[in-house]
Amino acid sequence: MSALFFDDVSVWFGEGRDRVDAVRHANFRVGHGESFGLVGESGSGKSTIMRALTGLAPDWSGRMAVNGNPVRSGHRRDRNFYKSVQMVFQDPYASLHPRQSVDQVLSETLHLHGFRDIEPRIVRLLDDVGLGSAFRFRYPHQLSGGQRQRVAIARALAPEPSILLLDEPTSALDVSVQAEILNLLTDLRAEHKLTFLMVSHDLAVVAHMCERIAVMQAGEIVEVMGVDEMRALTPAHPYTRKLLQASLGYTRG
Repeated sequence: MSALFFDDVSVWFGEGRDRVDAVRHANFRVGHGESFGLVGESGSGKSTIMRALTGLAPDWSGRMAVNGNPVRSGHRRDRNFYKSVQMVFQDPYASLHPRQSVDQVLSETLHLHGFRDIEPRIVRLLDDVGLGSAFRFRYPHQLSGGQRQRVAIARALAPEPSILLLDEPTSALDVSVQAEILNLLTDLRAEHKLTFLMVSHDLAVVAHMCERIAVMQAGEIVEVMGVDEMRALTPAHPYTRKLLQASLGYTRG
């Protein structure tokens, strides 16, 4: 049984003449404890797959499952879904409420998921993401971009999920901070035995974080490959070769 299962998944927006087919017939599986990447250019459908899984893109067909439990179409997901699956968004400046302190953000999340021992859990979450109690009563405007993303990661960890969806989690951050956040995520994955599904346009990030990747072009998965193949520059599909060459900045003879 896979942690995440996608079978013939298509996602669209609008109806009739206005319909846009964002994802077409996607198939892949993510094993328990695996880190799996979705890569491709902007508009290729990477984030749309995540949004369909979480109910943010309700119009889809095919089959999706989380830890063997089927996911139904539409907006609504039950509490058990969000206890298993949490998402870290691209922009830490937009994902935190500007008028809520770090304490309020984490307290509210823990309360919604039925935890009673909120105080020690907040302390532990802040320690887990490398902030510590000194940041507990600060507001987002008092934090750097990297610190905000650490708070967003702490919020995602609060329900004790087994799966994290990472939607370009470092692309809005300074280059100097990106490696810190990626290393933090790698450590958390090992410590909490997490499964990652990661969206990125940056192949270097995916090579650092993931064991396998699915390459998307114009809404379709054109290739699923291991990171070792990617590093060896031995993809099967010409579009994947083009992406690799663009990321390296030159063409190998």
